[in-house]
Amino acid sequence: MKMVIHIKSGVDGDMLSERARIMRESLQKSQSITDNVVNILGSFDHRLSALETAMRPTQIRTHAIRTAHGNIDKTLKAAEVILSQFDISRQAEVKILKGPHEDLESYLQAIDQLRNNIRFFSNNKSFKSSDGVLSHANSLLTKAISKLEEEFKQLLLSYSKPVEPDRLFECLPNSMRPSSSPGHQDSSGKSRLSNSNAEQNSAENAVYTPPTLIPPRILPLLHDLAQQMVQAGHQQQFVRIYRDTRSPVLEESLRNLGVEKLSKDDVQKMQWEVLEAKIGNWIHFMRIAVKLLFAAERKVCDQILEGFDSLNDQCFAEVTTASVAVLLSFGDAIAKSKRSPEKLFVLLDMYEIMRELHSEIESLFSGKACSEIRESAFGLTKQLAKTAQETFGDFEEAVEKDATKTTISDGTVHPLTSYVINYVKFLFDYQSTLKQLFQEFENGGDSNSQLATVTMRIMQALQTNLDGKSKQYKDAALTHLFLMNNIHYMVRSVRRSEAKDLLGDDWVQRHRRVVQQHANQYKRIAWAKILQCLSIQGLTSSGGSNNSGTVDGQNSSGVSRSTVKDRLKIFNMQFEELHQRQTQWTVPDTELRESLRLAVAEVLLPAYRSFIKRFGPLVDSGKNAQKYIRYSAEDLDRMLGEFFEGKTLNEPKR
Repeated sequence: MKMVIHIKSGVDGDMLSERARIMRESLQKSQSITDNVVNILGSFDHRLSALETAMRPTQIRTHAIRTAHGNIDKTLKAAEVILSQFDISRQAEVKILKGPHEDLESYLQAIDQLRNNIRFFSNNKSFKSSDGVLSHANSLLTKAISKLEEEFKQLLLSYSKPVEPDRLFECLPNSMRPSSSPGHQDSSGKSRLSNSNAEQNSAENAVYTPPTLIPPRILPLLHDLAQQMVQAGHQQQFVRIYRDTRSPVLEESLRNLGVEKLSKDDVQKMQWEVLEAKIGNWIHFMRIAVKLLFAAERKVCDQILEGFDSLNDQCFAEVTTASVAVLLSFGDAIAKSKRSPEKLFVLLDMYEIMRELHSEIESLFSGKACSEIRESAFGLTKQLAKTAQETFGDFEEAVEKDATKTTISDGTVHPLTSYVINYVKFLFDYQSTLKQLFQEFENGGDSNSQLATVTMRIMQALQTNLDGKSKQYKDAALTHLFLMNNIHYMVRSVRRSEAKDLLGDDWVQRHRRVVQQHANQYKRIAWAKILQCLSIQGLTSSGGSNNSGTVDGQNSSGVSRSTVKDRLKIFNMQFEELHQRQTQWTVPDTELRESLRLAVAEVLLPAYRSFIKRFGPLVDSGKNAQKYIRYSAEDLDRMLGEFFEGKTLNEPKR
């Protein structure tokens, strides 16, 4: 077994040796082949180098020919471009020399072509004739722009016409259109005041349609002309032309409407009725100017100068400055004129319209160029608020110190009372305006409570003045009747107006008690003496019997006939005096008058009936009984019904 393994190992070794030999021979052959290939390639490289050397002159000549052809092509193309620019320049020149009037669109295209031509030659200075071409083109462009300015001026002028009042009124909402003229009012001159808030509310919610100042088809042409002028650097020439054309037209529109240029002296010299009418007109003019004319003017500016915001604002400011100044100067003259109570309501009307127009003024007159106009308008609003507030204070002081010597002989409502109450009622028509006015100057605080405080102060000032006036009466009963009438008028007016919500029920109830106190005082003072005549006191020493029997001119109570007659005689005389005097006195309020008569009757008639029933038989048994028992209780009641009618005096207007 071992021998077999040994033999097999010997065979394997011989096989390995053979394989190794074969591999050595193969490697030697591969090396030989590689060396041969390298020798062959080296031979090719040598031949290629020789070929390249031989071809180089030919390649150089070919490249030179190609470069020459390229340069020729470039030169020809450059020449073609230059020639085309000359051709464009000639075409543009022909159109420009014809002028813009015949064909404005072609004229504007020619200017654009000329500008492109100038840019081309400016970027191609190497062309030896470029300087001459540029000089000619620039000269032509200057002439073109000059003609264009004239065309813009003529086109703008031909379509700039003042807006007639009737056309403006058609642009107003139906509720705001005047029946005759903006300042129309009734003969009393008060309708404008009483309707001002209704007008304000409708104005704030109404839609206004600004008039068309320039036909829409013309605006694009004006825009293109403006654009060319601005691109040519002629902004200031444009502004001058635009202002000089549009501004007088706007001023004429306002003049046709009725706007006047009035100085402070003119305003100071005017009678109040005339001035009040002019203020009413001014309020309408401001609304029409801002919402219609200025809004329409801004729209034209925006369309003609679209894309040129700062120039747009400048032109709008230049066009409107004079017109705005005329309007605001009148308002300023009123705000700075001598204060008086009757001016408060027109000041509030003016303040209202400026507040109403605030946001529109801010929007229309936006931008730096319009800042002065904006500040002037807002300054007037502040001045009106300040003057109104000061006038408010003046009114309170004037009420307290009113020293009119008007004698109200019948004790009715004093003219001062009706004036102040009507004044306060008017103030409550302006509640929202007054609250804003208080907010202008007060830091924080409830504007409702501020208005309530001011109103209470005015009412207190009125009461203080009335207390002083009541002391003019020599008859104390009439003093209390006067105060009763006037304070009742105040209470009734407050209860029937918006003032009740502001002053509160407490104020109303407190002053109703004051009215009742004066009524009681009147009754006590006026009727105390006459009631004393009907008193048992002083007639008898023992008043326990109600026996009407008489003995020798006396009843069983020991009262003498003569004493009863004297009492009845005095009663008749005093009652007749009271009747004669107090039928001339006045209690204008029906309910209060009836209440006061009833209060007197409830005291007088039972006392009279009791007296007559008890002591009447003493008189009836004697002669001329009717001389002493002149009236029945029914007669007295009827005559009391004639009290406080003011029969012999005309009742003053209330």
